[in-house]
Amino acid sequence: MMDSYTVQAIHAGLAVYQAIQQQINMLEQSAYQAVKFTGDFKLLQTITGIGKILGLTIMLETGDIGRFAAAGNFASYCRCVDATRTSNGKKKGTGNAKAGNKYLSWAYSEAAHFAVHFEPLAQRFYERKKAKTNGIIAIRAVARKLARATWMMLKHQVPYDARLMFPN
Repeated sequence: MMDSYTVQAIHAGLAVYQAIQQQINMLEQSAYQAVKFTGDFKLLQTITGIGKILGLTIMLETGDIGRFAAAGNFASYCRCVDATRTSNGKKKGTGNAKAGNKYLSWAYSEAAHFAVHFEPLAQRFYERKKAKTNGIIAIRAVARKLARATWMMLKHQVPYDARLMFPN
């Protein structure tokens, strides 16, 4: 049985949560009204792990997908690839690690976490990667796959298919 102080603390915490959620909802509505949505936004919504805010972020930060020659170029712009330099198989440095768009890097990392939770094929891929290395590298590998999938989807105007990105 909970004492009255615990109940009061729970009610106070719930009130704070509801007030913050109300402010978040108002900010989201303002963002939706200020932005002109394109067909790319609807395509981004088909990716498991990308909701309205991540889709909006990716749509606005990416711009015209035609400016990227290949999926690898887009993944690199999203900071989803390594920035290491090697010569003759030896590591020579990690220069240019901050090149690219930090907001897309964040968005794809968030999307990767959601994809691992809600997409069984992504989860299997993540678990295989995690068995070979650590969890951070594995989640970044999922983020890289999602970035590459985004380029393919937006370039060819096709919806997301997890089976193409995470084959058995």
